[in-house]
Amino acid sequence: MAPLNPASRSKTPSAGVFVWPRPSGWMLFALLVAALVLVPVAVTFSSFAHTEGDTLAHLTEFVLPELVGNTIWLVLGVGLGVSTLGVSLAWLVAMCDFPGRRLFNWALLLPLALPAYVTAFVAIGLLDFTGPLQTALREAFGPMKLPEIRSRGGVILVMSLALYPYVYLIARNAFATQGAIALEAAQSLGLSRTQGFFRVALPMARPWIATGLMLALMETLADFGTMAIFNYDTFTTAIYKAWYSLFSLPAAAQLASILILFVLVAVVFEQRSRMKMRYGAVGRSATSRRIRLSPMLSGLALLYASTVLAIAFIIPVAQLALWARDVIADDLDRRYWAFALHSLLLAGMGALMVVTVALLLAYAGRRRPGNTMMWTQRLATIGYAFPGAVLAVGLFIPVAWLDNWLIDSGRAWFGFEGYEILKGTLLVMLLAYLVRFLAVGFGPIDSGLHRITRNVDEAARNLGTGSAGLLTRVHLPMLRASLLTAAALVFVDIMKEMPITLMTRPFGWDTLAVRVFEMTSEGEWERAALPSLAIVIAGIIPIILLNWRGAHSHG
Repeated sequence: MAPLNPASRSKTPSAGVFVWPRPSGWMLFALLVAALVLVPVAVTFSSFAHTEGDTLAHLTEFVLPELVGNTIWLVLGVGLGVSTLGVSLAWLVAMCDFPGRRLFNWALLLPLALPAYVTAFVAIGLLDFTGPLQTALREAFGPMKLPEIRSRGGVILVMSLALYPYVYLIARNAFATQGAIALEAAQSLGLSRTQGFFRVALPMARPWIATGLMLALMETLADFGTMAIFNYDTFTTAIYKAWYSLFSLPAAAQLASILILFVLVAVVFEQRSRMKMRYGAVGRSATSRRIRLSPMLSGLALLYASTVLAIAFIIPVAQLALWARDVIADDLDRRYWAFALHSLLLAGMGALMVVTVALLLAYAGRRRPGNTMMWTQRLATIGYAFPGAVLAVGLFIPVAWLDNWLIDSGRAWFGFEGYEILKGTLLVMLLAYLVRFLAVGFGPIDSGLHRITRNVDEAARNLGTGSAGLLTRVHLPMLRASLLTAAALVFVDIMKEMPITLMTRPFGWDTLAVRVFEMTSEGEWERAALPSLAIVIAGIIPIILLNWRGAHSHG
């Protein structure tokens, strides 16, 4: 036998010796993206190493108890509200026949197009003591005391109406695929329809409902605009005040680290609920066997769905249109067009960057599959669970440090006075968008890649296509619909994003969302209507895409 080549011998591991696998460029890229996501988390927790005694004592004694209490009440109230609305509407639409069911099937998703902070100021404008409703009631019936909209209950009501579609969408799909079979099984055991719902169908759908609930609660914890409009102090508003009122980045980072703990608890529950999911195939006949309601119950179902849709979407949008009509002549000037242009540019640049990184990250998983890559991708896309205020603080601190280091180095090495290079630019904002919305872009693209079989890759390679050609000439054309969906979803999310834009924007880069914040901070609801309508129109895009994808997936 010929002796082994020394080079080949060095590559052959001896027994019991661990050899690190050769790192690939795809794995290094995925690790780099995951590291970028983990930077703000590490920075916020490291803030406790540089505590300011007086500020920390003030926060601990006067601020934290109220923040924790408000957050717990908010999570409990919104959790109950979105579960009740989402599950009940999902059951009606998926399992019952009543007039308008086809319309409500997609129309009940429309509140997703309406940011919660827009619903908030419309609700205050309509229902406040000086609003038109209470004024008309007092004129008609004399003095009366109605529940105060500027209260904890008002915040919970607005957030529940804005976020119930998260539960509705997922629960509707669960009931449509398993509800009929579950209900028939329950009835075969002698249970009534009501008993079958609570004892069989609802428990079977619980993991899906829990997923939608966790998404809604993470959005609740991340919300800034609604809490600022209601003056309801939570961690997001406290982070903003610590940064811009106390001028203390360490205090803002410490509050952000506590908020991350709340979010991580929600993420753990969401992951555990997904682990319990079990998918089963059902035929079309199972999904089409719906309950025929009596005329009275059909009327009640129609009234219930119509009322929720009217309060959550139709009335707020109609009020926005009326307010916008009154101010459009004065507000639709060059300054307003600048707000719209900034929003479109930021959303376009952010969507392009996010979709590009998401495509490469998903493709890395295809080229180097395995558990290591899977967990790296999960880490890289966990940023969607972190509130925008946390990411703004967590990314601004290292960028500011790097900026100061570059200025000091330039002064020491070259002897000239430096200026801010990174701070005050779009870089921090775009990086925060990337971390926050990478999961939004990654989902559709990764799903699209999984629908492309490996046989396609093998056929292309047999025809002489290299790695670059495989992506550009084979996969990209097949991923066109997924890329469009990802870009549209990210575009609209950035258009609506308030805390990241508000806290990291360069001087003069006000957007439509910032304009809404400024006007609502001054109580000028009418002047906030015009930019809000533009955001709502953009927000309808993902609703159309969700229904288009759903129709094609079931078609």
